[in-house]
Amino acid sequence: MADILSALRSLMASHSPPLDALVVPSEDYHQSEYVSARDKRREFVSGFTGSAGLALITMKKALLWTDGRYFLQAEKELSDQWNLMRIGEDPAVDVWMADNLPNEAAIGVDPWCVSIDTAKRWEHAFAKKQQKLVQTSKNLVDEVWKNQPPPEINPVIIHPLEFSGRSIKEKLNDLRENLKQEKARGIIITALDEVAWLYNIRGSDVSYCPVVYAFAIVTSNLALLYADTRKVSSEVLSHMKDNGIEVREYGAVSSDVALLASNQLNALSAVKGTQAEVTGNGTKEMKDEFELIWADPTSCCYALYSKLDADKVLLRPSPLALAKAIKNPVELEGLKRAHVRDGAAVVQYLVWLDHQMQEIYGASGYFLADVGANKKKHSETMKLTEVTASDKLEGFRASKEHFRGLSFPTISSVGPNAAIIHYAPRAETCAELDPDRIYLFDSGAQYVDGTTDITRTVHFGKPSEHEKACYTAVLKGHIALGNAHFPNGTNGNALDILARVPLWKYGLDYRHGTGHGIGSYLNVHEGPHLISFRPQARNVPLQESMTVTDEPGYYEDGNFGIRLENVLIIKDAGTKFNFGDKGYLSFEHITWAPYQRKLIDLSLLIPEEIDWLNSYHSKCRDILAPYLNESESAWLKKATEPISI
Repeated sequence: MADILSALRSLMASHSPPLDALVVPSEDYHQSEYVSARDKRREFVSGFTGSAGLALITMKKALLWTDGRYFLQAEKELSDQWNLMRIGEDPAVDVWMADNLPNEAAIGVDPWCVSIDTAKRWEHAFAKKQQKLVQTSKNLVDEVWKNQPPPEINPVIIHPLEFSGRSIKEKLNDLRENLKQEKARGIIITALDEVAWLYNIRGSDVSYCPVVYAFAIVTSNLALLYADTRKVSSEVLSHMKDNGIEVREYGAVSSDVALLASNQLNALSAVKGTQAEVTGNGTKEMKDEFELIWADPTSCCYALYSKLDADKVLLRPSPLALAKAIKNPVELEGLKRAHVRDGAAVVQYLVWLDHQMQEIYGASGYFLADVGANKKKHSETMKLTEVTASDKLEGFRASKEHFRGLSFPTISSVGPNAAIIHYAPRAETCAELDPDRIYLFDSGAQYVDGTTDITRTVHFGKPSEHEKACYTAVLKGHIALGNAHFPNGTNGNALDILARVPLWKYGLDYRHGTGHGIGSYLNVHEGPHLISFRPQARNVPLQESMTVTDEPGYYEDGNFGIRLENVLIIKDAGTKFNFGDKGYLSFEHITWAPYQRKLIDLSLLIPEEIDWLNSYHSKCRDILAPYLNESESAWLKKATEPISI
């Protein structure tokens, strides 16, 4: 790590102009949350493997900013050459740079790896000391990363209408209508899941995310896809052409954005005019006064923005983000089916794990709350680890129809590791399962008809009264949010408190948001909506047919972690009254797996919560039974027995 920092500082010193600091973001050219191995530059320079963070290297210091999900992980992974900066507790990176770097300092960044919004915010902060943001012509990390992985060359796959639910032409018509309403003559689409959704394609360029490394540009009569053409088969090329889409090389997007800015792009198109026939209004050209180019300031990189006339850029959230988030009926049905198969896999895993914990460790098991006999293991080869357990869970999922892989790295965590919110076990360092400690697993899968994400927390020995009280507080918050009714126009920031109140009663809380959208065979984290305390959760109201997770938790450093997570669909609430003629919404659970009764302190539940648990468990039995064998069904029946008080 010292050699990497030294090499970077040497490049910073020889840069023109010399750089006082270098920013190394986590993001790729598309501002993605999860990136390919080749784009893990921040991980390479810092050693921190979490998905969110930003590194700043000066001539004397190296600092790493990350959020509350990763504080414990970063403390473990960063060397003593790095300073951990806790987002929400320490000064923000732009504030720190403005305050701690000298007047007229030059701060370098690869403009492809930083969004318009972020770059503009930094420039504003730098202005008071005449500091400047310098766009490097090359990524300096790439210059010193000698064994950087090569680019992924994986095939582009057509996502069929039976799963997408809407045709490319329908989506393009809607997008062009958005352009017309905003008097924009074109849009640059940079978010990988938006490109995949718009053109009904999928890929495997990023682990866990079925996306293709690609850009898109759409105008009134052009639809362009920029991807490595080695990935595009003749069949896919023909399919694109049939839908009026021209495929160009990935790197051509840079020069084409410049042509778009000068209104010369149409003249160079090989399929000019083909798409005009399928536009909603039938016009072949945007009106002359339509000068604006639409770019999403949070996902479009600063490099492309710099090629545009700043006075003629419409900086608005992409219209595709909301269109993608509001699922069509085919997508909703697919998501429900995928979650049923996924729930069956999770139950099969719990049955297997319960048996193994009793057989290998003499644990009392899933149902009994006695202290187990704690027999010695049969042999060293008979032990269970966080990784071998999670591999078994993946195996159960892989046996299900339409399985295409995991939707994120499985969080399989025992005891203190469960307190690390985004813990990622590694075979060489992971913990062995322990019948006397809590076990938390947060996992999900990609199926062709839907993406899943579920968390359950279990104990195979005798949980303490404190653990039970904490688990029950999390469960109460989980139920409270899932049972909410709320008027149209309500945002996720307003609902976040519902999941926290039962924890706040005891002075407990958690450092992450409570819910995120989820894709339809796309990214497991999907915006633009959130259920969170964070300010951005105020930006987009929750709407009918959106998906969102419900995942409160509690984490006790060095001891245990608890989280419970289901995926919900937002639906019409069908309320008796309709005050203000707003219409009222509620949630439908589509995740199916039991909550462990022996971790619940029933004395802390009110009758309505017990009724909800009994109803949910009854549905689990009925819905999952066709996917389970006789012994698995018997286990599930016992796990979901009605609670009576």
